[in-house]
Amino acid sequence: MGRYVIRRLLLAIPTLIAIGFVIFTILDLAPGDPTANLPLNIPPEVREQIRQALGLGEPFLVRWLKWMQLMFINEPLHIIESIFNICIGDCDSRIRIVSWAGRAPALDIIWERLPQTLWVMGFAFVIGVLIAIPVGVISAYKQYSWFDNIGTFFTMIGYSVPTFFTGLVAIVIFAVKLKWFPSFYDTRHVVDWTDWDSIVKQFKQMVMPVTVLSLFNAAALTRFTRAAVLDNLNEDYVRTARSKGLAERPVVTVHVLRNSMIPVITLIALQVPGIFAGAIITEQIFRINGMGALLITAIGQSDVPMVQTLTFMFAALIVVFNLIADVAYGLLDPRIRYD
Repeated sequence: MGRYVIRRLLLAIPTLIAIGFVIFTILDLAPGDPTANLPLNIPPEVREQIRQALGLGEPFLVRWLKWMQLMFINEPLHIIESIFNICIGDCDSRIRIVSWAGRAPALDIIWERLPQTLWVMGFAFVIGVLIAIPVGVISAYKQYSWFDNIGTFFTMIGYSVPTFFTGLVAIVIFAVKLKWFPSFYDTRHVVDWTDWDSIVKQFKQMVMPVTVLSLFNAAALTRFTRAAVLDNLNEDYVRTARSKGLAERPVVTVHVLRNSMIPVITLIALQVPGIFAGAIITEQIFRINGMGALLITAIGQSDVPMVQTLTFMFAALIVVFNLIADVAYGLLDPRIRYD
């Protein structure tokens, strides 16, 4: 297992380099100018000086190599320094990727927005998984029962109805009509865990967006879990376990569930990077100033460095969690060996 993880980590390096090249090339070819939002009375020669100061006058390959150096060396060093409160090398003069629109390091802006996304997307993801797996297992075990029919009905609705519709319906009913919850998410609110009113306010403003996203996330995962469990319920090893006199609970929870979780783990692992990417539509509806809103704003403002940083970060998370899913296979199924 250890050698396999090392091989995958070494393979991830050229993979991320290739991904970085594609991202940088596509966004470099996209239309957009950092001087487009400047006042119209600025002379053309001043605009050109600004472009040169940003390095846009250099050849493509030189700009890509500099960007890769910042993404692979400077920004990771800054993250390590921030976490451990240390200084590695010349911290003050280290060059970083700066957002054209925010006039600040892109990673610092992302770090400010990340907690808002994790509050909503993180809770929605966890609740969705906690709902989907037991409902999917019970629906498969009691196939065509009233529980399975009701679960199928709600999962079909949750998956087919878009989040912008359910979000607006939730706002109209619970915020406008009943006035139970606020209609928008106050991103300026800082939770004080010693103040009960602060905790209640945070809970109320999270209820609607978390519920909308949880139902959407749980719908697809429930159907996937149900299908995986149904495929294993009629296998020979299940009939053998039952013929040996094992009770139904250990047959389902130990034998069937463990083998059924292998494809489910893949889906869960691939959905985890989506937590950091944010929910673009839901964040717009509930005015959550998270990662999804940041990406949309950066695209609208032609903020190429911010878009490059965000997309590369999402791609790196996908690579990492693919590795985590592969390692989890070996833990769930002893028959899988990598060495």
